[in-house]
Amino acid sequence: MGMSEPHVESLSQRELRNESGRVLRLVSEGQSFVLTNRGVVVGRIVPVDAPAPTLPIVRAAKRVGGWAALRPQPIESDRPMSHIVDELREDRV
Repeated sequence: MGMSEPHVESLSQRELRNESGRVLRLVSEGQSFVLTNRGVVVGRIVPVDAPAPTLPIVRAAKRVGGWAALRPQPIESDRPMSHIVDELREDRV
């Protein structure tokens, strides 16, 4: 957090649940909170008119892989499809 940002208090999920009225009053007065769940930071609670934090772009996003990279693999079989279907039907009986 930069030097221009006011002090941000840490707030657990339990504190938010139990003291939501107090938290909302403080947020409406300009206070910001970092929300944690079991000690892990999960979000921020900031006033509506608070300036959005600037994030430096280190590199452009690049999409690699995914479903588009998967190609069907051809199956080479010397058996006719009718034999394969007959074998599958035998399992049901």
